[in-house]
This record gives sequence, structure tokens and C-alpha cells, in this order.
Amino acid sequence: MKKQLLAAAILAAMATMQAHAGALDDGNLTISGFGTLGAAKSNSDTAQYGRYNQAEGAGDSPRLGVDTNLGLQATYKVNDWLSGTAQVLTRKGPEGNFGTELTWGFLKAKLSDEVSVRVGRVVVPTFLISDYQNVGYANTMMRPPIEVYSQNPIENSDGVDINYQHAVGDLNLTAQAFVGVSRGKLYIASNTNRVVEYRAPDAGISLTGEYGPFLFRAAHARADLEINDLTVLNALGNTLSAVGFGKLGSDLNFKGGKKIAFSSVGMTMDWNNILLQTEYAQRRAKEPVYLADTNSWYAMTGYRVGKFVPYYAHASVKGAGSSVTVPAAFAAAPAALRGAINSLLASQEQTSDLVGVRWDVAKSLALKVQVDRVKPKAKSGYLINPPAAGTNKDITVVAAGLDFVF
Repeated sequence: MKKQLLAAAILAAMATMQAHAGALDDGNLTISGFGTLGAAKSNSDTAQYGRYNQAEGAGDSPRLGVDTNLGLQATYKVNDWLSGTAQVLTRKGPEGNFGTELTWGFLKAKLSDEVSVRVGRVVVPTFLISDYQNVGYANTMMRPPIEVYSQNPIENSDGVDINYQHAVGDLNLTAQAFVGVSRGKLYIASNTNRVVEYRAPDAGISLTGEYGPFLFRAAHARADLEINDLTVLNALGNTLSAVGFGKLGSDLNFKGGKKIAFSSVGMTMDWNNILLQTEYAQRRAKEPVYLADTNSWYAMTGYRVGKFVPYYAHASVKGAGSSVTVPAAFAAAPAALRGAINSLLASQEQTSDLVGVRWDVAKSLALKVQVDRVKPKAKSGYLINPPAAGTNKDITVVAAGLDFVF
């Protein structure tokens, strides 16, 4: 019943927005939207497959929450140089239910044909498809590979960014720099209260080049990530202090903020019906913290046959070391405590292979079917809610979704 109500709500919202957009638009107002109605099922309920920061994923019965979402956007043009944009997105998140959040909310000043400034909430441009990663219709795959897109928890930032665009012959260049503060909630299964709040002053830059069928993008961002309600880490820190290793306890935690850096490079190609998309990313802690450094990547290839695009992708994430130095004297600590620290500092690892097909059923409407073979390795990979002992069992996820824009 809940699934039927959700599907009906999405279709009703789409129809209502289409019906009223014309009446509200005085020539300066533009209303648009996007969404996905999708269902996913895996062959195991021991651990669930989900997108990053979801408290519930796909299990051994079909579920709508992994891929289903609905986004609405309105832009009002005040004059030739000033406009305002707001976008809201409804999806399943860290609290296990469908919630609505403001993903865009800014005023944009066009200073020249090449330079513009935005003030307010913008999407942090750390990934190849950051601006449209939640717009299923704009992507070939059903979802961005979690091996890469789970590495940076920060999606939005409240602050200011500046965009510069310039053409050099057939090469179009875009540079974007931002500075602001991100705030939000994260789902951490091992934490007592599961959902924690974070605050992160952040800044970064991205460079994009488009030449014919090719697009290249490089990005770098830094954040001072602060999380104070990690109860498990707080308790562990108290224990470490009690046995004389207070600095180690402080190093592990995000209390007071820890500096994290994220870098990525990516490329897309759409040439003679051949589609390519690939991305490589690194996460590095610039101060000691329990979160492991990682290297991640994926590569996708597809071929357009009329209205159909069959595709294949492989993705991987591996640990790249730890920023925390465990003191030599810690070898004398109780075995259980040493085991807990070693487990905490170990990195999650996972690879995935996926195959799928996209069918452009009609204008602004696409149907996708995708099968993922997920291979968790260290620390259960990125599966959600694994058993306490962990799992390295491969799982198969089958999903279908209807993407639309309006």
C-alpha cells in the first residue's frame, strides 16, 4: 500500500506542476522537475545494498527507497543580470524514511558574459556529475557507483561561488571556485544514535573542458569536518584516556573538526554512438582521524542502438593508509582494545560489476534495468547493516527504474 501511495504521489506531483507552470510563469519564472520511480531487490537480506547515507537499502524483497526520488526546481529572472533558483529533493536518507531537503537555493548575479557569482546554497562540485547525480534521466546508469560517490559525504554548501566560462576555438573552459559551510546528517550504523549531525566549513575548485564529444573535469575540495555526537568513538576515547592513551583517542575522533581533502578527475565521451564515462578519486585526511584514506574509480562503456543503450561498468574502492599513528607503547594495551583500534582504522574495500540497458521510451522518459554484482571485501564493503561479524558474501542486485523530467 505504501508503495502504491508513493507512486501515485510522484505522478500526481508531476501532473500538478505541469498544469500550473504555465499559469505561474509571467515570462520570468521557470518551473521544472525530475524524478525516478524505481524498485531494487537483492538475493540476500543479511546485508543491504543502498546508496550512500541511506539507512535502509535493497534486501530480498523489492523496495522503492534505493532509487526513487522527486526533485522540483524554480528559477525567477529578476532582470538581465540577477536571478534566483531553488530546488527541493525528496528521497530516502539517513533517517530511514522519505524526507525533503533544499538542495539548491541561491541568488545568481551575471557580472559579464563570462563571469557569474552565486550566493546561497549550491552543490559542491567534487564529482564529474555532481550537478546532476540525482537526476536519473541525465545519466546512463541507474545510479553513480557507490565505490566512488560514497567517499565524500558533503553534497551542498551554504556560501558563495564564482563561475568563469571562456571559449578557446572549439574548446569551452569552465572554472568554478566556492567557499562556504556545509551542514547535514549522516547515517553511521555502528553509532548508538545512528544519525549524527555534522558541520564543515569547506572550499574548493573545479575545472571543466568540453571539446566536441569529450568532457574532462578535475576537482579538489577541502573541509574541516566536525562531528561531536559519535558516541562510540567518544566512549572509546574515554577508555583510551583512562589507560594513558588520551592523544590516540583524540586523534581518532572528529570532535572540534578534522581537515579532509578530496580530489577527482573524470571524463565522458559520446562519439559515434559509443559512450564512455570514467572517474578516479582520492580521499585524504590532513589531520589524524579514524576515517581511512581511499583510492576509488569506475569506468563505464555503452553503445547506442536506436533508443536503446546497453552498458557495462566496473567500480572499485581500496584503502590507501591511515592518518593515525598508533604509538609503540600501545602494544602493551589489552588485546581487546588493540583489536578494536585495528578494526576501526582498517579501510572498507569493495568492487562491483554492473550491466544494464537504458530505453528512451518517449521524450523526457527513460526506462532502465540494471544488475549489479557487488563484491564486499574488508569490513563488509559498503553494504548497509551487515551482521556484527561482517560479511564478504557477494550479492546480486536487480533494479528497474523509470526516469522522467518535466
